[in-house]
Amino acid sequence: MLRYFLVLTLIASSGLAAPRRAKNVILFLGDAGGIPTLHAASLYKHNHPQKLFLQSMPHIGLSDTSSADAWVTDSAAGMSAIVTGQKTNNGVISQSASAIRGKQEGEALQTILEHAEQRGLSTGVLTNMAVTDATPAACYAHSSDRSRAGEIFAQVLKPRFGDGVDVIIGAGRKRVIEATSKMGLDIEAALREKGFAIRDSLSAISEDDRRVVALFDTADFDVSEAVRRAIAILSKNSKGYFLMVEWDMHTDRIRRGLERVIEMDEAIRKTAGMVGPDTLILFTADHSFDLRVRGGRPGQPLLPDDDSEESARKGAIRMDNGHTGEQVLVAAQGPGAERVRGFLANTDIFHIMMAAYGWEKEKKR
Repeated sequence: MLRYFLVLTLIASSGLAAPRRAKNVILFLGDAGGIPTLHAASLYKHNHPQKLFLQSMPHIGLSDTSSADAWVTDSAAGMSAIVTGQKTNNGVISQSASAIRGKQEGEALQTILEHAEQRGLSTGVLTNMAVTDATPAACYAHSSDRSRAGEIFAQVLKPRFGDGVDVIIGAGRKRVIEATSKMGLDIEAALREKGFAIRDSLSAISEDDRRVVALFDTADFDVSEAVRRAIAILSKNSKGYFLMVEWDMHTDRIRRGLERVIEMDEAIRKTAGMVGPDTLILFTADHSFDLRVRGGRPGQPLLPDDDSEESARKGAIRMDNGHTGEQVLVAAQGPGAERVRGFLANTDIFHIMMAAYGWEKEKKR
C-alpha cells in the first residue's frame, strides 16, 4: 500500500498526472478581431498597450485563419474550421471542402456544439450579428451557402444530435421571420412546439427559462448581461455546457469597432470572475482586418474628440475596409488552456476544446 501511494505521489510531482477536464467551454469569438484591432482598442481605452483583460490571459498562441480555397477567409469558412476541425471553402457553413458555394453540397461536419449535444450537455450561441449569420450558424447548421438564412435557422428545429441548441440570443429578428415565412414556416409557433420560450429583449429572458430564443432588432445590447443570462440557463445542466459568444469587431467604422472590442473584453473579464475552475474560456478571431496604428503619442487620445467617422480616419489609425490573412490571437484560461501555445491552425482550436472536455486525445502538432 505504501508503495502504491509513493507511485501516485511521484506521478503527480512529475507532471504526469491526468490533466483536469473542463465541464464547460465558453468560446468568445471576435469577428474581425485581429491583433492590430486589439492593440488599437487597448490604446483607445487605456492609452497604453496590452491593457485589455484578454491580453493578460495566461495561455496564448497565434492561429492561422486561411480557408481551404483562399489565404484570406470569410467568417463562414473561418468559424467552420474552428468548430469542426476541418477547413472548408469560403461561403460554406460547416460542410466539407467538397462543397461549392451555392452549387454543390458537401458532407456535414459535426461541430463542437453538436458533440456537446450528443453527450447531453446544454448548448448556446450568442451574437450581436444576425443569428443566421456565418459565425453563429456554423455552430448549429450546415449549408453550402451562408446566405440561406431561412434554411439555416430552420435547422434549429431538426437537430442532428440531441435536442439541438438550447439558448439562442442575438440580432436579426426581422431577417429570421421574413426568411422562414418565405419557406411557409411560422417560426415562432414551431419554436414553441419544441419547448423554446420566445423573447424579444434581453430583460425578458428569465432564469426560469429552460430553452430560449431571444431575437432582437438591434445589435446594441449589453453583452456582459447577455452572457450572464445565458450561463444562468445553461449551467442548470449538471453535465455541463458549451457556449459560443460572438461580438462584431469589424472596424469599417473605426470608433464603433474599437468600442465593441472593449465591450467584449469587459464581458470576458466578468465571465472569468463568475465561472468556476471547471470552465475553459477561449478567445480568438475568425479572421483579421486591415487596420493599423500609424501614429499617435502616449497621453494623447488615439482618436479625435470629434465622433465623426471622417475625423477618425484622419487620426492615428489607417483603415482599409477588408479582411486580411495574418495570424490572430488565441487566448485561454481554465482546464485545457495549456494546449494553447505557439503557432496553431484554426482547426486546432476544435481539437483543443475536444481534448479539454476529454472527448479525444490531444492532436499532435
